[in-house]
Amino acid sequence: MEIKENVSLRPYNTFGFEAKARYFVAITSVGQLQQLLIDPRWAATPKWILGGGSNVLLTRDVDALVIRIEIKGIEIVHEDDDQVMLRVGAGENWHGFVQHCVEQGYGGVENLSLIPGTVGAAPMQNIGAYGVEIKDIFEELKAVETTTGILQTFDAETCAFGYRESVFKTTLKNQYIITSVTFRLQKKPVYNVSYGDIQKTLEEMDVSELSVRAISEAVVKIRQSKLPDPAQIGNAGSFFKNPEIPKAQFESLKTDFPTLPGYPVGKAMVKVPAGWLIEQAGWKGHRTGAVGVHDRQALVLVHHGGGTGQQIKELAAGVQASVEDKFGIRLTPEVNFV
Repeated sequence: MEIKENVSLRPYNTFGFEAKARYFVAITSVGQLQQLLIDPRWAATPKWILGGGSNVLLTRDVDALVIRIEIKGIEIVHEDDDQVMLRVGAGENWHGFVQHCVEQGYGGVENLSLIPGTVGAAPMQNIGAYGVEIKDIFEELKAVETTTGILQTFDAETCAFGYRESVFKTTLKNQYIITSVTFRLQKKPVYNVSYGDIQKTLEEMDVSELSVRAISEAVVKIRQSKLPDPAQIGNAGSFFKNPEIPKAQFESLKTDFPTLPGYPVGKAMVKVPAGWLIEQAGWKGHRTGAVGVHDRQALVLVHHGGGTGQQIKELAAGVQASVEDKFGIRLTPEVNFV
């Protein structure tokens, strides 16, 4: 492995912001990672882990050793008539993995099509879309402890999955580096088409028989119609989490905002679409210089070119303040600030 100095991170973040890494290394195997972590020459150097760069906002240069995880591979570790378990390298592209499953007819990940990022980042924030989350198909993951280089296995309970979070974003933050994830997929899928516009889109596509391929194609079509392509305009997808508020607060807000959508979470909480709140606060399509809010999906903050991460951070703060003032709800960023 080659450790480089003063490397531009522009190609490694989907916002397309310029920032320099003091040191940079690409890791392609667990052994390389373990060797690096126990190397006394780098023991005192801060380390920062980089996957696909689709969930990060670079606001400054990174005075650390940036470790880009490029561990690849998809292998079957167990298979029977009903299920198949696949161990997937953390550096695999997430949508590429989903396409692999679709090609094989394995069910479970088709609703998560076209989500940017890598496989290793997926369980960290328990990615989800259209009624499915990572925890629904998760079997286990392997991760290396940063201080010892020891490889450990985590099951679903240990990962403590929550809404867009896991133990790796809370109590074990920065303590482990995920190297592979094992998923439990179905050979006889149970399809989930009740969320969002999936059923409507399938009808528009004139799909006569449900399949993992048809659902994946429908999800891709929906996402492409709503979300900007980072290759065309810098963005990190959904910038804020959908807030969960007490049912009583939701019902109170409904008296002032009758069209406020909400989705029950258990008996006491209601999930409210952050995009709706932002749009109602007047931000949809807003632009300030090089940054702005997307004109088709208010949940997405965009970089038109020539801007900085600090400008996005300031824009996000303005959106948060406006939504809180209007609705009494504080939005939480889904994107990680650096």
